[in-house]
Amino acid sequence: MASTHKENTQKSAEKKAGRRAYHHGDLRKALIEACVHLIEDKGLEAVSVREVAKLVGVSPAAPFRHFATRTALLTAVAEEAQDRLGASIADALRAAALETPLMQFRAIGVGFLRWSFTNPTHFQVISTRSVIDYEGAQLRNRNDLIRVKMNELMQDAASQGLLRPGDVTRYQIAARAMVYGLARMYIDGQFPSWGLPEKGALAESVQILDEFIGSISMET
Repeated sequence: MASTHKENTQKSAEKKAGRRAYHHGDLRKALIEACVHLIEDKGLEAVSVREVAKLVGVSPAAPFRHFATRTALLTAVAEEAQDRLGASIADALRAAALETPLMQFRAIGVGFLRWSFTNPTHFQVISTRSVIDYEGAQLRNRNDLIRVKMNELMQDAASQGLLRPGDVTRYQIAARAMVYGLARMYIDGQFPSWGLPEKGALAESVQILDEFIGSISMET
């Protein structure tokens, strides 16, 4: 009974929160936030426009003015994810503005890790291409801008003699695969099985990235 009461209280609070957001005139934002909460509570497979409408406390028809399909709703979450990722990488690059191109390349990886560990649900959505409109929403183009910056920095590092001999493109793919894989391991709860507490997972992941950067650097 206590558990049921707690669940009912939580649902009531979520419903009221959604209605407040709607009454303030930002139904679209409220729907996106509710979608994220629904994924956190029940998983990606539980998402539907009607279910999200229930959480927000509006009629089943109301969300369709903003999101005609489940794909459109999840794509909006992916767009929000892209915005947060871009901001995290921009912050990391600003902090490393006076560093070498290789350290700026590292900063992109650090920004990616910080974003994914802070926004695991957004990472899950944007990395599950089958549930979003990756092309129509221009998500690919925005992601390509990050890749262009990565390539620019890696080429600069190579031209300045900062890299060990090797395929620059492979260095980039390896770095991307590493941070992506570490983020996926964190979301899937795999760190404890490797003897690493989740509390220190971000710091440990940055350390692993640093070891990779050191392995391709001529300065070590």
